[in-house]
Amino acid sequence: MTEPSSYKEACKEHCWLEAMDSELQAFKNNGTWSLVDLTSGICPIGCKWVCKIKRKEDGSIERYKARLVAKGYTQIEGIDFFEIFSPVAKITTIRMVLAVASINKWHVHQLDVNNAFLHGDLLEDVYMQPPPGLPNPDNKLCKLLKSLYGLKQASRQWYDKLS
Repeated sequence: MTEPSSYKEACKEHCWLEAMDSELQAFKNNGTWSLVDLTSGICPIGCKWVCKIKRKEDGSIERYKARLVAKGYTQIEGIDFFEIFSPVAKITTIRMVLAVASINKWHVHQLDVNNAFLHGDLLEDVYMQPPPGLPNPDNKLCKLLKSLYGLKQASRQWYDKLS
């Protein structure tokens, strides 16, 4: 099986439909957006489903992953986003911290947050076209309340949430 490059291709396989439904349910549980009416002056950004096959070390299929990605490249500074800078650590800094911890016999803990960027709260009013597969009988827009992958400010909002 190959990874589909479009929603139309993904709809042909039940496994991808389940993966997309699972992602939509996660958005609903997280309160990622609310559906609102289109008003004048709003220029919504688009979105796209990205489908990937996650494999185990032996090459067998572990699961099918569908991720909704916002088309952040269409965002306009001062309207859809203001700040995007997010501090990062260089790998040499990480290595130094681990070396100091090892020398001092400190315990080191790590944290992996599933769908980390989706937890960041948006400060701006960002509107998105509803994703393909989302029931939307009234042709409404998604007003984003939380970050999505692909948004220019996603990493900054996750950093603010984590801080």
